[in-house]
Amino acid sequence: QVQLVESGGGLVQPGGSLRLSCAASGIIVSINDMGWYRQAPGKQRELVASITSRGITNYADIVKGRFSLSRDNARKTVYLQMNSLQPQDTAVYYCNAQIATSWLSAFRDYWGQGTQVTVSS
Repeated sequence: QVQLVESGGGLVQPGGSLRLSCAASGIIVSINDMGWYRQAPGKQRELVASITSRGITNYADIVKGRFSLSRDNARKTVYLQMNSLQPQDTAVYYCNAQIATSWLSAFRDYWGQGTQVTVSS
């Protein structure tokens, strides 16, 4: 069984920083894209950033220049460094990964349980 375990959320003042981590575990043959989504109250879940297995990143326009995504393939972990946080960044952040559990199976999406990020003075 595959699990994505997130850590690093919390309360931070405007202009502050947080680093989110997400580690995949279980029977994993290969991981394709990994990334983070977020969902604010009353809004739809949206992509924050994603990274391919080769390290090519994609960011939502609203976080470009403030957030940085990286991954450690050996540790099956993805990191989201969030700087210059603003109140509008407040949301539950969800880790996502495309994982194959056998050489014969297709990649499928897995999600973490979510971690709350609150930006407030």
